[in-house]
Amino acid sequence: MPRSPVHRALPPELLASAEWQDACRRRDFARVFRLVKVKAGIYPSRIAALCGMTPSRVGEIMAGRRSLAHIDVIERVADGLRIPGAMLGLAHRPWEIPATTHTEVRVPKPAHPVRPEKPQPAEPAEAEQLDDLLALVDGRATRSTLVALRSTVEDYWRRDNEHGGATLRPAVVGHLRYVSRLLDSAEGGLRDDLQTVAAELARLSGWAYFDARQYSTARTYFTQALKLAHAHGDRLFMANVLSCMSLLATYDGNPNDAVTLACRAQDAARAASEHPLVMSMLNLREAFAHATLRDAHACHQAVDRSRDQYEHARGQEAEAPSWVRYFDETKLLVDTGIAYARLGEAARAEPFIAEGLRRENADQQRGRAFHAYWLASTQLQQGKLDQACTSAGLALDLTTAIDSPRVSGHVQELHRRMLPHAREAPVLAFEQRMRDAFG
Repeated sequence: MPRSPVHRALPPELLASAEWQDACRRRDFARVFRLVKVKAGIYPSRIAALCGMTPSRVGEIMAGRRSLAHIDVIERVADGLRIPGAMLGLAHRPWEIPATTHTEVRVPKPAHPVRPEKPQPAEPAEAEQLDDLLALVDGRATRSTLVALRSTVEDYWRRDNEHGGATLRPAVVGHLRYVSRLLDSAEGGLRDDLQTVAAELARLSGWAYFDARQYSTARTYFTQALKLAHAHGDRLFMANVLSCMSLLATYDGNPNDAVTLACRAQDAARAASEHPLVMSMLNLREAFAHATLRDAHACHQAVDRSRDQYEHARGQEAEAPSWVRYFDETKLLVDTGIAYARLGEAARAEPFIAEGLRRENADQQRGRAFHAYWLASTQLQQGKLDQACTSAGLALDLTTAIDSPRVSGHVQELHRRMLPHAREAPVLAFEQRMRDAFG
């Protein structure tokens, strides 16, 4: 939803009060929001607009019925309410860093008067105009166009896995616009196939924005992908998109919605063909959501169902949709470990993640960085500080080689959790590596 402009600053006397500082240190957002309302006169509806939440969610937090735990949502609150990052255990926020002062340079006046340039249109508008012109020139789509588009989508997914999805956004969204225009003149089977490509490009656009931690925009593209798949009657692909939306809801601090979306994805898959590999992946997405809710029983049940379905899928991988074939035994292992880690069962999670990380291909840099973070997280929970810093160092090295704000945010959150051990030699060494990497 569109956000209102941020307010300038919270009152200095509020920021200096012991009650406020204690609430921030404990990340007690029920108290934080109540103090913002009483001391700064910012009411829940305004808090919701500033922080990109719904008013009902803010009300539930203030009443103590919900909490905020995910780093991305906490950063959004810090930025929306202008809470200094250090108060919440975060790095300095971008708005806390003073703008660079520019020295005025005098330029000699030209011999002839120069008319001021007209404001240039924004880049997206120029891109849309260019696409309109190209669509007129290109004419109708052909089967060779379809083959080229499918190859391009596969290449985008490979580059996303190797380098992160953030920098892919302009190209993917441009291709989505282009295919949407081709649909206007396509007919019959070719139109159906182009609609499938458009749905995949919309899902990829959503994933790229998700990896960039721009969750509202990601949700918009996932919704578009869902509508395209629905129009085409592709229930299996609808299940795929719903699973992405479930993971997005988990990250965005809405685990109840995440459970609902994962279960609805399973319903859609059952209504299609209920391929066991698809069901295995979907059950683990459900496990992630239950783990975030700290529902151990439901999480373990979902993990067990995922394993059972994977066993049923052995030998049938070639019959599964192409978009789920990434979900192999290595992915099953590491995702099982992550589900346990989200649940807080670090000792149980560590061997699964370590084995998955050992098996992964070296070119899967974004996945390896993400999994190294989770390995470090489980080791830190168990008090294995040396091992945690070693794994965190691997995650950091891989993160600096990709463009994934989602993964780099995880690494920075891991550093914050190391602060109680800030004087220990392994943590000091890791902090130096972070300064070298992030400045």
